[in-house]
Amino acid sequence: MSSRLFPLFIALGVLLVLAAFSLFSVNETEFAIRTEFGAILGMNYRPGLHMKWPLDVVTKFDKRILSESYTGETFLTNDGRGLIVDFYVKWRVKDPALYYTATGGREELAGERLAEIVKDGIKSVVAQRTLQQIVSAERAAVTGEMFGQASRNAAGLGVDLVDVRVQRIDLPDEVAARVYESMKQNFAKTASRLRAEGQSASATIRATAERQRTVILANAERDALRIRGEGDSVASQTYARAYSRDPEFYAFYRSLQAYERSLGREGDLLVLTPDGEFFKYLKDSAKSGAPQRR
Repeated sequence: MSSRLFPLFIALGVLLVLAAFSLFSVNETEFAIRTEFGAILGMNYRPGLHMKWPLDVVTKFDKRILSESYTGETFLTNDGRGLIVDFYVKWRVKDPALYYTATGGREELAGERLAEIVKDGIKSVVAQRTLQQIVSAERAAVTGEMFGQASRNAAGLGVDLVDVRVQRIDLPDEVAARVYESMKQNFAKTASRLRAEGQSASATIRATAERQRTVILANAERDALRIRGEGDSVASQTYARAYSRDPEFYAFYRSLQAYERSLGREGDLLVLTPDGEFFKYLKDSAKSGAPQRR
């Protein structure tokens, strides 16, 4: 019984081996290319199970967006200064046949060639600018120019560059020291210029304020003299009217004011003749002609 089944088992095993070498599956995230002795026989397979000849070779590679980072790459600027640049590349396969022909479907080889292409783009952009222009330029403008050059060159690999970004730009230690010293001198010049402009503006403001103060004080003094003169005029007119109305009383009132200001202070000394006009109203009021109380 077992001897009869043995050939059947061998045939079944051969069929299974032939099926294993004649069938292949493709995921929805993969490209597949079927080749025979390096020649492409089929591609653009849909997801699922497919047939092939046992001697055919199926190469699969990812159709999703791939990303690779590169650090510590050195580039020279237009003024001969080195820049250390970190960047990353995002890409995906666009033409499977061209991609297979250029890289054999190996992702590592494709990443290396893309890195060289992007480095050439960065080198071209950096070499056209000085260090100051690189530092002061907008990163979007530099990245856009670099991406345009790299994208055109990457088309020969059958891939589509999705994004190329510069993550960090650093300077070697000796270059950084010179740059920082230059920046310090530039900032010192800017600070001196701004300080001089501030002092000039301050002097102008002070001079303007002083001139305005002088004008305001002069106008105030003029107005004060005018008002004082008008007041003195009104007072003189009032005194004149009062004097003309009762001259004797006015003379008496003025004498009392003189007595108040001149007499009764400790240490005061007056040298006057007894018959002087100053004591006119200190004498007999009837004889002196002082106004009588009515």
